Amino acid sequence: QVQLVESGGGLVQAGGSLRLSCVVSARTFSDYTMGWFRQAPGKEREFVASIIGNGASTITADSVKGRFTAARDNAKNTVYLQMNSLKPADTAVYYCAARIGGKSTGIKAYNYWGQGTQVTVSS
Repeated sequence: QVQLVESGGGLVQAGGSLRLSCVVSARTFSDYTMGWFRQAPGKEREFVASIIGNGASTITADSVKGRFTAARDNAKNTVYLQMNSLKPADTAVYYCAARIGGKSTGIKAYNYWGQGTQVTVSS
């Protein structure tokens, strides 16, 4: 069973930065493409970023491109989401997810999910 635990969320002022972490319990972490998603109150969950197993390729949603970066450390079974220039519109619960296969923006493509971490950006 693959388990994911996010951390690093919190309250930050607009323009600030946060780095989210997601530790994954998996026999071979590098086999998994990792994704980051978010869900704001009253809205559907949406794709943020995805990174393949060796970390060589990522995709990022247009809404966060140039501000958010996904990275991973396979030696630590950890994936990160560096969030810079945060805006109030970035306020949401952020989830990491894992799948076997290539990058994907689709929620249903991911088999395993963390419990989420709250990010709140004040104006």
